[in-house]
Amino acid sequence: MNFLPFIPTRKDDPEEEAKGPAERSDLIYFNGVGGFTGDGREYVVITSRSKTTPAPWVNVLANRNFGTVVSESGSAYTWSENAHEFRLTPWKSDPVTDASGEALYIRDDESGEFWSPTPLPVTGKTHYTSRHGFGYSVFEHTENGIVSELTVFVSLEERVKFSILKISNISGRRRRLSATAYCELVMGTFRDKYHMHILTEIDPKSGALIARNPYNKEFPNRAVFMDVSEPTRFVTGDRVEYIGRNGTMASPSAMRRDRLSGKVGAGIDPCVATQVKFELEDDEQKEIVFTFGSGRTVDEARDLVRRFSGIEAARQELESVWEYWKRTL
Repeated sequence: MNFLPFIPTRKDDPEEEAKGPAERSDLIYFNGVGGFTGDGREYVVITSRSKTTPAPWVNVLANRNFGTVVSESGSAYTWSENAHEFRLTPWKSDPVTDASGEALYIRDDESGEFWSPTPLPVTGKTHYTSRHGFGYSVFEHTENGIVSELTVFVSLEERVKFSILKISNISGRRRRLSATAYCELVMGTFRDKYHMHILTEIDPKSGALIARNPYNKEFPNRAVFMDVSEPTRFVTGDRVEYIGRNGTMASPSAMRRDRLSGKVGAGIDPCVATQVKFELEDDEQKEIVFTFGSGRTVDEARDLVRRFSGIEAARQELESVWEYWKRTL
């Protein structure tokens, strides 16, 4: 197992902040934080470290068997089949802190600085634009010359949640970066009841993380998975390794380590976390798709991983979501 500490190779000027995108001036019924687009298809929220919504403003993304609730801060919880009895990640029910068991992180692998493409859990220096649409939510941010656009949505029919992360380099130099997705597992009603029974493993064919909870008698044989579109990835199923002793989602130990260790199995505090490393030349752009979902059996989960493993499959699903809501409304 690799627990090498992260060693910075470059130090950034803390006073040097990249300018974020221009704030929207075209919104209807703008209240100082958010407003509707002219066509009424999106509600746009603009937040920063000093300006937030008074309570979480959420979007429910769901089909008949699977769904997720995501707030303007990116905090989310996901369920399969039953929103109370088979939660995949925790429902925090905290309107003050908007806490979450799901998160995405971007790290500069030269300086060690890290932030979230969503306003939480690691708020960047510049403002965020969060757009809640019909069937999807989009989060836009610029940090230290790195532009990110995260699109979150759920398949129209299958038990799969997609997070398409588009990253662009406008810093004027080559950048070494990593992107990490993390989900704390419940696989039942409450985490305290089930977490000691969850088993995690790495699928030998796809490299995806697979989790099972044989103790859950109401939803037996179910399997949860996390996968990423990049063939080379680092993973862990150990929440203690990821968050760290006395750690927090805003400052997890994993961000101070070179990479995730690959630790999975039984008898550990379970999670699924996947990390990819990449380089971007100036003006270069890259798309990464993280998928998180559930199958009624391990074989079904593996089949979903196979079907939705690439960027093109995710794009087709997103277009189907757009077309469905355009036709429906």
